[in-house]
Parts: sequence; structure tokens; C-alpha cells
Amino acid sequence: MWLEIGFGGGEHLAWQAEHNPDVALIGAEPFINGVASLLGLIDRQGLNNIRIYQDDAADLMDALPEASIARCFLLFPDPWPKRRHHKRRFVRPENLDRLARILADGAEFRAATDHMEYGRWMLWHLLAHPAFDWPAEAAADWRFRPADWPQTRYEAKAAKDGRSSLYFSFRRRNRAQ
Repeated sequence: MWLEIGFGGGEHLAWQAEHNPDVALIGAEPFINGVASLLGLIDRQGLNNIRIYQDDAADLMDALPEASIARCFLLFPDPWPKRRHHKRRFVRPENLDRLARILADGAEFRAATDHMEYGRWMLWHLLAHPAFDWPAEAAADWRFRPADWPQTRYEAKAAKDGRSSLYFSFRRRNRAQ
């Protein structure tokens, strides 16, 4: 089972569902327009392996069984750039604890942003968390999107506006370690 947190218009989630028909996917998105967009994609593409949770992803993560998610996506979340709003950023210790609980050993967590300060924030928090490894070996490992990671509309908008994106891929450490 894979999870996408904040799927926006659902393009990435629908692409993953189409290209991975044997994987069950859950998308969490609180905004009705994003849910409506994904429902249209599901209908047009005849997808039957997506379930939608239309509320806060933190509540969903609290309800999921331990080690039940094999891959999780957090793509171009709101960076909440003002200092007083940093508490609203998804990548923060309590959510990383939730994520660490539901990710299976060796599971992948993919996160992307076009906001460089939030990228530094993500990297700092993920590197500080004991449950995550960052297997990156070279700059190309976070500067280029992997082939099985389709472009999102937020990424396309950032590129059109001249902003670069960062693509992080972390692994859940084995619990026995």
C-alpha cells in the first residue's frame, strides 16, 4: 500500500495507480477541488486501486496500522514560508514520528519542493530523525526527478516561473537496528 499526502489535483496519484495496478494507493487531501479533480481522473482512466481520505493526513496516519505503507509521497506541499506559520509545515517531528510508525522497514519516502528554504527545512528534519536514511550519493540524486516520478502541475508551474525543484528520497530504517 502506498500513500500520497496532499495530492493536489491527483495527477501524480492517478499516474502511479495506472502504472502500478497491483498496488493499493491512498490519497489524503482536505480540499474538495483536488478531490473532485482526482475523482474525474479515476473515472476517465478506469482506475480501481485508489482510495481517498478527504481530511487531515495526520489523522489518517494515526489510524493506519504500523509498518503498513511501502511508499509515501509528499510532493510540493505548502511551504508556509512565514516564520509564524512554520508550525503548519507537514515535515516536522510529530509528523515524521507518525510517518516512521506507518512505513514498513525499507519503505521509501519521497518529498519534493520548489521552495529552497523549505527544502533545507525538510532535509534538516529528516536527517535528524532516527528512523530515516538518505541514500543520496551525488547532487544528481536530489536535483533530478526519477523516471517513475511524473511531473506534477506544481512542479511545472515552478519550472515555468524559473524555480528549480528538489527531489528527496529517504528510506525507513529497519526497526531492529
